[in-house]
Amino acid sequence: MPSLPRGLHFSATGRYWLLIMPALAMMVVFYLYPISRVLWMSVTEPQPGIDNFALLATSASIQRMLMTTARISIITTLITLVLAYVVSYVLVHSSERVQRWMFLGVLVPLWISVLVRAFAWFVLLRREGLINNTLISTGLIDTPLSLIWNETGVMIGMVHYMLPFGILPIYANMRDIDQRCIAAARGLGATRGVAFRKVFLPLSTPGVVGAGILVFIFSLGFFVTPAILGGGKTLMIAEYIKVQILEIVRWGVGTMLAATLLIVIGGLLAVLSRIVDLRKLFGAG
Repeated sequence: MPSLPRGLHFSATGRYWLLIMPALAMMVVFYLYPISRVLWMSVTEPQPGIDNFALLATSASIQRMLMTTARISIITTLITLVLAYVVSYVLVHSSERVQRWMFLGVLVPLWISVLVRAFAWFVLLRREGLINNTLISTGLIDTPLSLIWNETGVMIGMVHYMLPFGILPIYANMRDIDQRCIAAARGLGATRGVAFRKVFLPLSTPGVVGAGILVFIFSLGFFVTPAILGGGKTLMIAEYIKVQILEIVRWGVGTMLAATLLIVIGGLLAVLSRIVDLRKLFGAG
């Protein structure tokens, strides 16, 4: 095979950088530069300093919004983990045919726009919606329940959206558990419940922790579902940032909150990376 001209020879390192340069340039232009601008504006608007970050400790409205965000995100994460654990456990112990149908039910919502799902929940949860009409017609309630434009509606919509992100990591962890460990515990006299509590549950804990942090991170920055099902009465941090920047035009406060969210999410991802393999978690492993 003829050799390349002298000027066309590249080292392995040179070829590597040549291949990744377009992606690296796009990352810098469309990701790193905007983030750096947000961080810069958070300490320079309207004047240089950390006055914007001081609002985290002095502004009652910001503290109330942060508490609402944390409360909804934590409750959403806990409910999602319980439901995801049950579904994952059934998936692992089901036949291949049942698994295919269950996976279809888990994955199909991911193919539907979050906006469409939020409006679907709006139709179901409103005072004249299907749920209230069904409960009234069966005589279980006399007046419609308040299921929308409050934290209840927001959490219902968010749990529905987050379930696949909870199920997939937990299922991946459960699938790798050696079932012979459970059989050995049963063979040594442990009941089914004891074998689950002493063997299966501890072995599945890394998947639960990974799924919990992942769902919590998504919940912190969620915008569409809280905006629609909250009706402006339940403000989470993403919608609060939108209000500060687009309506009140307080760029300093908005970018400060965005920077705070970025720092928190970065810290949680750092913790998550020490617990589970992020490449495997996001499908690259």
